[in-house]
Parts: sequence; C-alpha cells; structure tokens
Amino acid sequence: MKTGIATTTMASLPQTIILLLLLLGAFAQARDSFACDSKDAKTSSLPFCKVSMPIPNRVTDLLGRLTMQEKVRLLVNNAAAVPRLGIKGYEWWSEALHGVSNVGPGTKFGGAFPGATSFPQVITTAASFNATLWEAIGRVVSDEARAMYNGGAAGLTYWSPNVNIFRDPRWGRGQETPGEDPVLAGTYAASYVTGLQGNNGDRLKVAACCKHFTAYDLDNWNGVDRFHFNAKVSKQDIEDTFDVPFKMCVQDGNVASVMCSYNQVNGVPTCADPNLLKRTIRGQWKLNGYIVSDCDSVGVFYNTQHYTSTPEEAAADAIKAGLDLDCGPFLAQYTKNAVIRGLLKEADVNSALANTLTVQMRLGMFDGEPSAQPFGNLGPKDVCTPAHQELALEAARQGIVLLNNRGPSLPLSHLRHRTVAVIGPNSNATVTMIGNYAGVACAYTSPLQGIGNYAKTIHQMGCADVACNGDKLFSGAINAARQADATVLVMGLDQSIEAEFRDRTGLLLPGRQQELISKVAMASKGPTILVLMSGGPIDVSFAKNDPRIGAILWAGYPGQAGGAAIADVLYGTTNPEGKLPMTWYPQEYVSNLPMTDMAMRSSPNRNYPGRTYKFYKGPVVYPFGHGLSYTNFVHTIASAPKVVTVPLDGHRHSGNATISGKAIKVNHVRCNKLSVGLQVDVKNMGSKDGTHTMLVFSKPPAGHWAPQKQLVAFAKVHVPARSQRRVGINIHVCKFLSVVDRSGVRRIPTGVHNLHIGGVKHSLSLQPATLGVIKS
Repeated sequence: MKTGIATTTMASLPQTIILLLLLLGAFAQARDSFACDSKDAKTSSLPFCKVSMPIPNRVTDLLGRLTMQEKVRLLVNNAAAVPRLGIKGYEWWSEALHGVSNVGPGTKFGGAFPGATSFPQVITTAASFNATLWEAIGRVVSDEARAMYNGGAAGLTYWSPNVNIFRDPRWGRGQETPGEDPVLAGTYAASYVTGLQGNNGDRLKVAACCKHFTAYDLDNWNGVDRFHFNAKVSKQDIEDTFDVPFKMCVQDGNVASVMCSYNQVNGVPTCADPNLLKRTIRGQWKLNGYIVSDCDSVGVFYNTQHYTSTPEEAAADAIKAGLDLDCGPFLAQYTKNAVIRGLLKEADVNSALANTLTVQMRLGMFDGEPSAQPFGNLGPKDVCTPAHQELALEAARQGIVLLNNRGPSLPLSHLRHRTVAVIGPNSNATVTMIGNYAGVACAYTSPLQGIGNYAKTIHQMGCADVACNGDKLFSGAINAARQADATVLVMGLDQSIEAEFRDRTGLLLPGRQQELISKVAMASKGPTILVLMSGGPIDVSFAKNDPRIGAILWAGYPGQAGGAAIADVLYGTTNPEGKLPMTWYPQEYVSNLPMTDMAMRSSPNRNYPGRTYKFYKGPVVYPFGHGLSYTNFVHTIASAPKVVTVPLDGHRHSGNATISGKAIKVNHVRCNKLSVGLQVDVKNMGSKDGTHTMLVFSKPPAGHWAPQKQLVAFAKVHVPARSQRRVGINIHVCKFLSVVDRSGVRRIPTGVHNLHIGGVKHSLSLQPATLGVIKS
C-alpha cells in the first residue's frame, strides 16, 4: 500500500514557487496599528488608547469625541476612518465557515497568503458528533485568521458559523449547517465559537457570529425568495426548534455577535424586531457583543418588503430594535436624517456603537501595534501547516458515513482489489469538495488521487458533470467496470444543484446519474461501491435496494483532503464512525410539502407529515443518526438512576400553575445542578479497532406537544477490538429533558422518560419534590 497522499496544490503552482511565496511571506510587512499607534503622540495618549483603563470607560471616552457624521459612518461594515483620532477604516465582513474564506471583502488571498486550510463543509463535520474536534477546528481557523490579519490580508470579525436548523431537505444552504437537530446545532455552535474566540477571559482571538436569526431556512423555492418570505412560526416551534442553537451559541459559547436574517417572522423583519433583538438576544440571553444585519437586510425590509414608509423610519426601526451594525450602506445613508427628524435619538446611535467598539477593543484593535499583542507572532508560517492539513484530513475521516455495507463489501483489500475503476462526475473533484463559503485550499486530494494511493486506477467520468444530461460517456464507464477488480462510483451534487439562493426541487440524483450507477453496477466485475458527495440528503432507494451495489458512503463535501479520507475508509485504514446529522427522506416526502410551511409537528388533519426525526412519522431512506462501522458495538448501562427528584424553587407551588398537565415550568425549577449521570459500557465485539459515536435519545412521557424522541447527549469513545470502555454521560434535565408547550413555555414532563442508547433502553422517572407548597 502506498502511504503518500497525492495532491493538487493551490492554483496548481509548482512547489518551488509556493515555497518562495511562503519564504517571502515570512518577511511580510506587519500590519500597521488600527488605532492608538505609539508613533502618533497626539492620539496614542488619549484615554480611549489606555489599555489599563476598563473597556467601558475607553468606549465612553471615544464616543464623546466622535461627531454625528463620524458615528453614522461607523454603523456599516466598511466603517470609515477617523483620521483626526488616529483610527483607520475597517472592513467588518470576513467569513470562516469551515476555514478562512474569500467570501466577503474583508479577506484577500495571494502574496504571502495564497491559501488557507479548507476543512470539510459543516454538515460533514457535524456528522462526526465530536465537540472536541469542532473546537479544535475553530482554534486552527482562528490561528490562520489572526495570521492573515497580522499580514494585512483579513479582518478579525468573522460572520460564522451558520447554525440555522436544516428543516427542509431541499434547502440549498443546509450544507452550511450542523444539521436538523437543535441540540446538535447548538453544541456545534458553542464548540466552534469557543475554538474561534479563544479562552482569554473577555479578550477575543477573533470575534465569531452565529447566524441567521431566526427561522431562516429558505432561499429561493417555487417563486418565493428569502427577501420576500414571511416565516409564520408558532411560539412553540420558535422556542423548541429555531432559537435553540442561537441561545446555546450566546449562553454556552459566549459568542461576540449574532446576525439577524432577511426574512420576516410573523410579519416583522427580524432586523427590525425588538422582541427578537433587544428583548431576546440581548435581554434574556445577555449577549456580550454586537448584532449585525445580513447583508443589505435593512435595505431589503425598506425597498423590497416595504415595511416602512421612509428610509429614515427603516434606519430608526432597526437601531431601536437593537441592531448595532449594518452589512450594507443603508444606516450610513439615512441614520443622521433619522436623528434630525426626531425618529431616533443620538443616544440610540451611541448604544449601537458602544457594542461594536467594545468588541473591537476586546480584539485588541485599540491597543497599538498588532505585533506586540497576543497572537502578534502569527504569520504565513502558521497557515496551511502540516498539522492543520492533517486535522482537515482527520475531520473528513470522522465525518464520512457508511450508509450500507452488503456482504460486507467494504473494506476493500489492496491485495484482492489491485485495479479500481473510479467513475463519476465527482470522481476527480477538487473545488466541489469544499462546498460553499470556502476560501482557497492549501492543496487538494481528489477521490481519484486518494484511491490511486492504494490501487491502480482506471478513470472514467461517466457524466460530464453532476447534471448528467447525456449518456455519451456511459460506455467508457461500463467498460472500465468490466476490467477492474472493484468499482467506485463518486456521484452526487455540487453548487450548481444546491447553494445559497438555490434550493432543490426534489431529492433524486440529477439527470441520468441513477441510470449510470445501475448500468455500471450491472457490468462491474468486482464489488460496486457508491460514494455520494452532497450537502443535502438524496433519495438513493434504488441503490440501497440493488443487490449489485455492495456499499454506499456519504462524504458530504469533505474538504481539501476529502479524496484521501474517502480512500482511507474504502480500504479500512479508517473505520467509519460518522452518523447522519439529518434525515434522508424519500422523494415522495417533498411532493406535496411546501418549503414555506414552517410547522415542525405533523398534522394528520391537513395531511402534513411533520419535519425532522423528532416529529416526522413516515418512511425514510436513512434515519437521523444512522451510520455503520466495520465492527459491532454493544452497549450495557452500568449505572443510571431510576428516579430523579426535580426541585422547585422556594416560592412556587402547584396552585401557582407550577405543575400543569403533569409538566413543571422550567423557570420554576432549581436547574443549576440538576442533571442525570449515566455510566455506559461500550464493547467492541469485532476484530477491528473502532471509534464509536454514541447517541442518547429520550422519549418523553406521552403528550400532545412532546416530540417522538429527542437527542439529549452524544459522546465518542475509541474501543480496541474485543475490548470494552466505560463512558460517562451527563444530561442536564432542564435543558435536554424538557419539552415546549403550545404557548412556547418550556416544561419538564413528570413521569417516565425512556432513554435509548443504541438497542438499550433505560426508564427514568422524573418526579417533583412535592405537590404541595415548597418552603425556601
């Protein structure tokens, strides 16, 4: 077996030129100070430049020195310089969804920074169910972001991650999300944000941003686009589903920013809704940071949604609702006149600026020379390092999901399968593997190159592209399959099928891909393996039911090293451990289901099937959490409580509606340390070492507003062959065993909750401390 990883390097540059660029980058000119330059005696001695002063005092001092015209030019993403105070202009808009991205004007590749590590697309990384990995990726991305900032090639404010729920399988941006489960998405958000922002107290390595708040999950479907869409959402679904990842991002991840979305929610643009921004994000959740609009959102709700009569009213509504920064020019154009006309107070503008300026100071942007600050030593040498690229490979390995393995057909043997036909429009993919909101990768390993490290390959595209509109290339693919010891078909989607502003119309493979797969499988001399690249689920029932197709893998969009990871899984160097972060539905599921219907729960009266594994009761191609291994893991619960007492606070009693319909309001419970501890033994029954991804679900007591089941915990454990490991699981009762009633009130159902771990069930009874008056 060959051990080297074949790669196609960034922009296909010769290695000598890349080495020269990196050497030149080592001597790249350091970024000048954004503000408070020690060489400028006139401004560096001003109070807002004094690092020893508390940040709120520094912000107050700076605000007192700005004119109204200067203030409004700081309300937008391309914030203007204030030369008289020694402050340079700043571009707020940079992106780092799964690596430093060149989407947004804040980041520029080239020169000393020709590329950055491109990790798998978020949906793939989420399939690892590995919070430690998510945080590690965040740390690497922020290292590279700081290095690029120091070299003048990027900003420090990154509008990532996207933590919207993958509600409808057709959504073109579902690939950017951590999937359909709110707890999974929220845990991902908190972990990735922690990695990005660092653990430096109130100081920030970079400032992350959880987006797009809220109920945003439609781009352009059947004549309805995100700019015109009014999401009609119940209080129950807002609290139970759509807001959960954002709340966890703010409260558990301490994120520095939240972005409001384009759409309206129940008739009000999210960026003009004080209930969402001022009262929820900042009031209830205590955001320590700023709220930014999606790009041109304020302009959209004035020009497109016609929510206000004048642009000044739109500017005033946005700022008074709690918006601090406009991605777009709108607030710079109309805020001053809004103040002059009495629609807005200058104090409101000051409040918005205080939030953005505080974040800039927490980033060290007012502390003088970047080189003298923490992370000031990061530079070109810290981007695309071997360790970073190895982490991208490891992330891809952990995110690949083995959907089917008939026989078993996998893993392939490099002794028996010496010649492999590699077929399909994604067989030699490079840029396709990094999905959207990506940058310029350090290097690529395509599936063809990855498999080429294990076997001799015969390559045929089969289709010119994923649209697969003709069969001209079929015969070459069929002949290759007849000659080879094994056939690997790399099929699926790309950004021409699913992307921002491009929702899918259905769930089947595009064009004639299915026909190609079936014909190649029929002709193949050896085992036929189907590898799928996609962000969203695909109805591949035909392949699942075809006895000639030995195995099916889903690789998502696996990042720059995706081809190497796919090959490692195919040949068993890596034992697959990924689990699906979203349900794979049959095509019939979407046939009569409008994307515009936001209801999560099924409704038999109107023939509505419900959404996600929590509420949908119909047939699936593959369920949420599905994923096979090359070994077999068995669970045994070593210890778990059978009864847990839920303590009420000292001033509540049953007559005060604390206990209603056998469910206790969460805000009437002493939640602080209320958790359930389990010890689970995981035994590897097979002959291969493997890492087990353990998902814990709870089925609440029956009730008309409870989900069928919900994810309450997950963990990873490496178990060598024929050995056993014990895993500790802690379930926070108020957060994860609660459900939401029809009024949007979160409650803990009393009675028996059934915990499911693989094939094992444990019954846990939750009981209130008393049904009478509780004394404090």
